[in-house]
Amino acid sequence: MPDDGTRLPDVVFVCVSNRGKSVMAEGLARLDAADSLHATSAGTSAKLGASPNELSTQVLDEVGVDISAHRPRQLTDDLMRAADRVVVVGTAEVTPPDGVTVEVWDVDEPSARGIDGIDRMRLIRDELRSRIADLAVRLH
Repeated sequence: MPDDGTRLPDVVFVCVSNRGKSVMAEGLARLDAADSLHATSAGTSAKLGASPNELSTQVLDEVGVDISAHRPRQLTDDLMRAADRVVVVGTAEVTPPDGVTVEVWDVDEPSARGIDGIDRMRLIRDELRSRIADLAVRLH
C-alpha cells in the first residue's frame, strides 16, 4: 500500500495459457512495482493445474523472482470487473465486460527473428520490465 494509505490499483495480466507471459508480468510487477500496483494474472484458455513455462521460470529466477508455485487460473468477467486495468500480454483475445479498461501490449516475439530458447525469454522479460515500469508511473 502507498505511504498515503490509498489503495493500490489492481492489474490483471492476461495471456492465453497463464503459464508464460502473463505470469512473468505478474512476477515482475511484484518485484519492480509492488509500491505502485497490485498484480495478478490469468489466461483466456488457462492450463489449469499446469506449472509455469520452464524458461519463464528460469529467466525470472535470474532476477530474483520465483514463480514456480504459480498455478494458472482462468480469466473471468468477475476478475476483469474487479481490476482497475486488464493488460493483455501478447495475442490473447479478450472481450471485456462493459466498463472494464483493457490495455493490449503487442509484445515483441523474438522467435519471429530466429531468436529462441532462453535468449527469447530474456528479451521478453526485459521488454515486460520496461512496460511495467511505464504502467506503474501511469497508474500511480
